[in-house]
Amino acid sequence: MLPFAFEYPPEQNNGYWGVPTSTIDWCEENYVVSTYVAEALNTVTNSVFIALALFSTFSSYKNKLGTRFVFSSLGFFLVGVGSWLFHMTLQYHYQLLDELPMIYATCIPFWSVFSEFKTRNQSIAVGVGIFTAANTLTVIYLYFKDPTIHQVAYALLNAGIIFQSINLTYKHVKDPRKRSELFSVMITGVCTFLLGYLLWNMDIHFCSFARSTRRSWGMPYGFLLEGHGWWHIFTGTGVYYYLVYEEYLRCFLRGSDPYYRFSYVLGFLPMVECIDKVGLSKFNAIQELARKDRQFLAAEKKKQ
Repeated sequence: MLPFAFEYPPEQNNGYWGVPTSTIDWCEENYVVSTYVAEALNTVTNSVFIALALFSTFSSYKNKLGTRFVFSSLGFFLVGVGSWLFHMTLQYHYQLLDELPMIYATCIPFWSVFSEFKTRNQSIAVGVGIFTAANTLTVIYLYFKDPTIHQVAYALLNAGIIFQSINLTYKHVKDPRKRSELFSVMITGVCTFLLGYLLWNMDIHFCSFARSTRRSWGMPYGFLLEGHGWWHIFTGTGVYYYLVYEEYLRCFLRGSDPYYRFSYVLGFLPMVECIDKVGLSKFNAIQELARKDRQFLAAEKKKQ
């Protein structure tokens, strides 16, 4: 045992929340830190996810980046809360509050990138298709209770968003410097997410080794080998970076990019900042008038 370390107590199968009912029980030993928290490290590391989701919600609203990004951020906040409750209790109903919102929250940016430059009716059709697919997936998952179904669906959703976003960036962001800025943030987000995914898999496949090493090191040193906890930290950060990329990309797709820029909080955390609120207000007013004109012309055309 390492200096100043505390010995791990025996694992408990039945703590404050009762016998686990979830279909997954991760590598962290249950109720060894507290009888009130099933997986302590897997629980508290969700605070990174929750904090970044709240900051993203505030930033999206403050900088007038659009309702879709406010809801995307709130969706990932719900994922963080659901994951906190799941790992704290290991109860099946909280497992669903962790897993299903991951799909639902990701559907918003999926709809966003695939409905760009579509007509109103086409955009609604895309939304209805995604809504139907998400609900069908929910029914299938609740019936089979196989986590692989959820994991594959989540991966496919994200892959679709990434490829479509890259395509839109190449087509509509002409300034090489701005395009480079966008891709830098996107690549950082994806690589950070994949690093979390790697640690998540190592936590699964090398669980016996991790558990024995943690016990030989003692607490708190053994906490460093909680791979699923690192998954929360890195995926939360990666999702935040990718949301920022999507926010700035949409500025270019709308034509409002002259009123925005990338800025960094604490020197490393990117955000999309409005630098000309007066100009943005005028731009939005013109866009709204153009939208009403299109609606009027469409109505007149129908009358004819």
